[in-house]
Amino acid sequence: MSTARRQLLPFAALSASYFAHIGFFNPYLPLWLKDQGLGLLAISLLTSLQSATRLFAPYGWGWLSDHTGERVKLLRYGATAAVVISCGLWIDGGIAWLAIVLALMFLHTSAMMPMSEAAMAHLVSRGGIFDAGRYGRVRLWGSLGFLLTVFAAGAWFEHFGMGHFPAWTVLSLLAVVASTWWLPDLREQVQAHERPQPVWPVLRRAAVRWFFASLFFHVLAHMAIYIFFSLYLDSLGYSKSAIGLLWSVSVVVEVAFFFSQSRWLPWLSPAAWLVLCGAVMVLRMSLTSLGAQVLGLLVLAQALHALTFAAHHSTCITMLSEYFPGRLRGRGQALYTVLAYGFPGVVCGLVGGALSERFGLPSVFWLSMLSSLLATACAWRVLQQARPGGQRVL
Repeated sequence: MSTARRQLLPFAALSASYFAHIGFFNPYLPLWLKDQGLGLLAISLLTSLQSATRLFAPYGWGWLSDHTGERVKLLRYGATAAVVISCGLWIDGGIAWLAIVLALMFLHTSAMMPMSEAAMAHLVSRGGIFDAGRYGRVRLWGSLGFLLTVFAAGAWFEHFGMGHFPAWTVLSLLAVVASTWWLPDLREQVQAHERPQPVWPVLRRAAVRWFFASLFFHVLAHMAIYIFFSLYLDSLGYSKSAIGLLWSVSVVVEVAFFFSQSRWLPWLSPAAWLVLCGAVMVLRMSLTSLGAQVLGLLVLAQALHALTFAAHHSTCITMLSEYFPGRLRGRGQALYTVLAYGFPGVVCGLVGGALSERFGLPSVFWLSMLSSLLATACAWRVLQQARPGGQRVL
């Protein structure tokens, strides 16, 4: 085994364990909250707390990791604190208690992947250039972890009920803690006299602003899946096992894309991929809103996850490595989480909860189709900005 591959193994383990936690937690949290007797609006508000913490926590953790160089120690602290806090899910303290526990837990987990990807950035680069193939081989382990737990948890909850949800949370976070202790105990050198690189000059570039606008609308559309998809399928009469299987379809194609993305990504420029992924997202939301009662159409919609998430995510990481190099990468990854997952999640949770209460769950996916159209338009502006620079275009 080569040295580079051996160095990436702990990061692959962290990706696998973290997304194994996400794989059961995000799809089934709304169903557990429903099992606790909460209504749609309360469920949407509680699930949106994850996104609310992403408005500030990732950038705070990113700033701290950039200025101290202690990314691994911060990852270990965050994972350990999250396990301790998650034990509070066993306590029946009402909606206010649930909100406190979830908010504190999300506060410590929301920046784990940005910090991890910033820590391994030099390991997934060749000659200072992002290597999509190497990155994909690490990230696919996260998808496999997600696939394992979304399927296993669906079968478990179908058979035993939702009462074991807190135990699944604690056990999965313990696996995350174990993987953080496998990471090499590296500390990036920080010179006392070195002035931090400012991030504002990067954000003033038109291409960067359109890039983040596209991310906002694209992930806003995706949030309908993350927050309301399980509830939507449950309302249509799908069993928990069927819900797990449909989530699994999206992860299987995600794994396949991450594994082979070094073959596909060179076909287009990153900006062109951004446009394509937005256009496919329009199709996915259309199928989900119109064809959810036809299993074949729903499977097709979930299969499009290969482009709407996997290709889109790798494209974004590639562009972030270009826009935010070196000592900016921790804050660049944090901004990605804040602007692409924080704000969209809060907006979708609040607006989607109100819409679903008044007009039903399908209305959320109609609004998501409109959001994906806006994402595609913003991505087109990124593509237009790329042309004068001589980058590859469509």
